[in-house]
Amino acid sequence: MTTNFDSAPIAIIDYGRGNLRSVQAALSRVGARPFVSADPAALTGAAGVVLPGVGSFHDAFTTLRSLGFAAALRDYAASGRPLLGLCLGMQLLFDEAEEGGPGPGLGLLRGRVVRLEGTPRLPHIGWNLVRRCRPSVLMGREADHFFFVHSYGARDVEDACLTATTEYGPIIPAVVEKGNVMGTQFHPERSGAAGLELFERFLGVVRGCS
Repeated sequence: MTTNFDSAPIAIIDYGRGNLRSVQAALSRVGARPFVSADPAALTGAAGVVLPGVGSFHDAFTTLRSLGFAAALRDYAASGRPLLGLCLGMQLLFDEAEEGGPGPGLGLLRGRVVRLEGTPRLPHIGWNLVRRCRPSVLMGREADHFFFVHSYGARDVEDACLTATTEYGPIIPAVVEKGNVMGTQFHPERSGAAGLELFERFLGVVRGCS
């Protein structure tokens, strides 16, 4: 996939969780200039930020806070620059979660993260159809298949920021967008051409804000 976008520095947060190198490779393929950093100060020079994530919400948020990323990410979001959370990274954007015991999240999006109920099995692993429910900056198509790995999902999400859903027993929020704060419950870095297209569109947002 080729693009006419100018190179843009996009920080990938390294807090010990997430497919960092896969995310970096995917962003590089669509013309970004991604770099992995475990230093919150590195966000200052980033045109965009990606918060990946695999694992437990409570442990992940505890680590983000201890490393100084929780405050840095809130400040970054307040600056108006684009922030994209992937899988657990999307969940961390919400107010609170029950995984690992009730606890707070970053509070950038309204809603809470709960264990999925009524699904065929857990964890939900594999490709699932994602459908847009309103205009989206991240999804150009009405529907596409993406790769999921999760047992928890967002609930009580604001209608205005829910832009796409997937069905796995219940309807599950799959893409959320509120201004410069965005997230996907699936893993675009593991979703082939559809994932690359999503990253390309995110890069377009980054370039437009630069």
